Amino acid sequence: MALFSSYSRQERNWVMYDVGNSAVVMLNTSVVPIYFNSLLSGDSQDLLVVLWGLAQTVASLVVALLMPILGALADHPGNKVKFFLGFFLTGLVGCLALALPMGASPFLVTFVITTIGLNSSLTFYDSMLTDITSDERMDQVSSSGYAWGYIGSTIPFVLCLALILVGPSTGLIDTVTATRVSFIITGVWWLAFTIPLVRSYRQTHSRPKKDGGPSALFSELMATVREMIADRRVLIYMLAFFFYIDGVHTVISMATSYGTQLGIDSSQLILALLVTQFVAFPSAIAYGRLANKFGTLRMIRIAVAAYVGIVIFAALFLHSALEFWILAIVVGLFQGGVQALSRSYFGKIIPKNKSNEYYGFFDIFGRYASVAGTGLVSGVALLTGSASMGVLSVGILLVIGFVLLLMIKDNPTA
Repeated sequence: MALFSSYSRQERNWVMYDVGNSAVVMLNTSVVPIYFNSLLSGDSQDLLVVLWGLAQTVASLVVALLMPILGALADHPGNKVKFFLGFFLTGLVGCLALALPMGASPFLVTFVITTIGLNSSLTFYDSMLTDITSDERMDQVSSSGYAWGYIGSTIPFVLCLALILVGPSTGLIDTVTATRVSFIITGVWWLAFTIPLVRSYRQTHSRPKKDGGPSALFSELMATVREMIADRRVLIYMLAFFFYIDGVHTVISMATSYGTQLGIDSSQLILALLVTQFVAFPSAIAYGRLANKFGTLRMIRIAVAAYVGIVIFAALFLHSALEFWILAIVVGLFQGGVQALSRSYFGKIIPKNKSNEYYGFFDIFGRYASVAGTGLVSGVALLTGSASMGVLSVGILLVIGFVLLLMIKDNPTA
């Protein structure tokens, strides 16, 4: 933990929330799809890809619709942590509820609720970055969040993995029960790393609450929209983010279900994703330091270009467990870096007193990108009868995002 020696208490606790929520993200992208697949016994493997994509799409749509409105309210003094806590508790209850015995449909609904709570809490969490650190330290702190999130999330994940893979051989617990217990372990871990942030966070940037009820709130939202449109750098960056984060989110959210559809053993899938976490830890730290040297925007462009290659590889060359391992390692090299720098770059170019509202709109672009990505994969897979073609189609959106990034003028201070 020597890396934290120069961090303030608020910076450390903010980073630690990534350790907690990343465990949930990792479980949702590895164990949950496999467990859901077992509830679909007798159905086509292609149905797993379709239903999983639709679940991600619904969750993303709900979050995208809520965040700008709630973001405007959260920018008022003292509100940000309240909204954060409310959605965190919603996600936590959903995560624990996944452990209950239920059929495929109720499980999928519970998963959607959990995802809404988790992703909504992350919007408020991201906007806290402008309160807990300075512009000069944003890349470093944001990258540390993803880095420690990757490595820290492996602790509960390894414990859950041991229960699921080794537990049944002891005769003390069966696979289904072990999987359900893993949801509880992950939820408790998430809670433990959230408490310090809630206790220490102080909202330093805010704007006064205006009288007028819903009409005043609507006026604030429209004023912010006009501001974003007038700021060319913010507008083009958000458009670029919409397209390139599409590929990133799609690869993360659908990698396991896609691998399952290809017939790759579930144990190989989970272990490969575990390796991704270990690769992503030093890579995310390095990305934060490289951003300070070469510029945040330049490093984002490099990561997006790499993801174009990742999507092409996944669609055309991924057929075996070995190739999935290669994919997992390469993803680990760029995944944390592009996510961390995306949120820190945005935090540097927006008004600090409207950070939650801006991040709310930013979240619309990110969530609708998720809708476009997962929806596109599901739609093309259905039309062509090939999941590979669905994955390949995401590459088009990544290329558009990269071209838009090239249109933004480099600024050494951002």
